[in-house]
Formats: sequence, structure tokens, C-alpha cells
Amino acid sequence: MAEQSIKSLFNSAESQRKAIESSWDSNTAEYQQNLFAAIETYSECLKVADRLSLFSPNETLEDLVSGDLQYLLINYHLAGLILRVSSQDRKSTLQTARTLYEKYLGQLDQYGILNEQDKKLYDRYLEEPSSFSTIATSDPNARRNTKIANFKQEKELKKKLEFLAQNPAYLENDEDAVRELQLTNINLCTHSTFQSLESLNLEVEILAMAPPTPPTGPEQLERDYRERMGIRGKDADYSDKLDRRNVLSSANKGPILSSAGKPLRPFTLLESRQTIKDGVFKAGHNLPTMTIDEYLEEERARGGIIEGGGEASGRSPTPDEDNYVKGDEETLKAREWDEYVEQNPKGSGNTLNRG
Repeated sequence: MAEQSIKSLFNSAESQRKAIESSWDSNTAEYQQNLFAAIETYSECLKVADRLSLFSPNETLEDLVSGDLQYLLINYHLAGLILRVSSQDRKSTLQTARTLYEKYLGQLDQYGILNEQDKKLYDRYLEEPSSFSTIATSDPNARRNTKIANFKQEKELKKKLEFLAQNPAYLENDEDAVRELQLTNINLCTHSTFQSLESLNLEVEILAMAPPTPPTGPEQLERDYRERMGIRGKDADYSDKLDRRNVLSSANKGPILSSAGKPLRPFTLLESRQTIKDGVFKAGHNLPTMTIDEYLEEERARGGIIEGGGEASGRSPTPDEDNYVKGDEETLKAREWDEYVEQNPKGSGNTLNRG
């Protein structure tokens, strides 16, 4: 009955985890709620496994039932889900995930499940956890070859899992096939664990270089609000920049004229003090005295706007042959201009530099 209970809990947790991993919007409140629900279900699975003593330090891999091998992945899945939690204290989240990964690898090492390559990586991690890397060398060619080998190993494990999942008949009534499927899945998760520990260390280094987070107490929140709103309290910290209003007020203090009648500072003569009072509630800028349409109409009447444009703007208007008065004015204006040109030939006015 207890085994069935942990099995149903584990299956429920697996369904929740797969739904979360297939979700694309991780910034919503619903996503975080589903995430915490899955974490809680896996945590309950872990408690049940401890009460049932499914895993004991005195056992070996042969002592484990094939159906119980999947429960070795509880800590691994918990670590992956916790890394998805949106929290302001990211360092604490990373440390919690690291602890769960270490428990997962510790159980596998205890049962001798780690293969030769993973055992070397685990020993290297135990020596220097904070600087662990899946590639120990700094040689570019060696690092490239190691990455290719890791990729091929991951691809082969996924291909094997896919084959076993697509052939359920292969698993029916075959204890060895079921055991092979569980161990292959564990090997793939172990491979991913070392990759996650390496990424975790890189993120810790980045967080260490980030500036410290300012306090978020009530006093700091009030100070931030005052800064955003431009409010200065009596105890507020002033910057080193000169306050223009203080400079002007200090310059306008003192006598205007010296004893000899010499002005000591600029001043403006006004009709009376009432003039100052009348201007207190006026706008701090010159208000428009007419609308845009009124201004354009005024400019058009004054001849300040050139209308038309294009080729038509360079053509002279066609004279009205019936307007004799206008014609006489134009003829008289042309004659005066001709007489002026005859009396003042070109260059006659520039006599200053002649020899």
C-alpha cells in the first residue's frame, strides 16, 4: 500500500514537471504556482522514500528493485525545478540546487551506478566544487574534442531511451529491460547534472561581480519615492551641484546702492509693489496672444506669406488691359527707372578707390 502511495505521488510529480518544462511563459504567477506545487509533490515523495527506507547505505545496486531505481532521480528533479524559481536571493537558490545535486550524485556513488567517466568527474567535483568544470584542460583543441564526445554520449543515451519508450512490448515481463531503461535514464540525468553544476559555478561568478543590492526597508522606500518625486526633506542629502535658486537668493540680498550712489547688484525699477503682486500667479512663460490661424491670416494680410510656389511663382501676372489707371502707373514707373539708369551709369557710385 505504501509502495503504491509513493508511486502515485511520483507519477503526479512527473506529470507536473513535464507540464512545466513544456510551458513557454515562465514569468507569470501561474507558472510559479505550478512550479511550487511540483516541488512540493517531489518533496513529499522524498519524505515517503525516507520513511520506507528505500535506499540504505548498506545496500548495493543488486539489492535495489528495478521499479525503485526511478526514485533515485527525486533529488535531481528537485534541483532542476528549484533553479527555475524566480527569487531575489538567487545565491541561496543556487546553493539549494547544488546541495540537491550533491545528494543525487552521492547516492549514485554509494550504489556504484556511476560509470568510469562520471566517477572521474565526481571525484574532481569533490576536490574543487566551486571551480568545477566538465573540461579540465585549457587547450582549445582538447576542450573541443571533449565537448564533441559529451554531445555524442548524450545523443546516444537519448536515442536509446527513445527506442525503449517506443517499444513497450520490449519491456513487458522483462525485468532486465526495465532495469536497463531506468539505468539509461539515470546515466542521462547524471550527464546533465555535471553540465548543470558547471553552469551553476559560472552563474555564481557572475553574481559575485554584481553590485550589492540596496536595502529595501521602509526608510529606503520612502527615500526612493522622494527622489523620484523631487521632494527634499530637511534631513535629505544634497548633492555637490549648486542650487540655482540658492545662488540667486543670496545674490539678491544686501543693499542695492552704495553710500556714493553706485549700484551694487542688478535691479529692476517697477511702478509699484502691486506690480509684483499681480505677477505672482501668472504663468512662468509668455502665453500666446493669438491662435495659429489668426497669426497666419495676419501674416498673409501683411504680405509675409508667399503662396503658390513652383513654376507659377516666377511668372508675372497678366496685365488687365481695361485698367487704364494701373497701366499709366506702370508706364510712369518704367520711365522713371530708365531716367535713373541714364543719369547713374553702372559703377559711377564707387569712386573711393579710384586713382
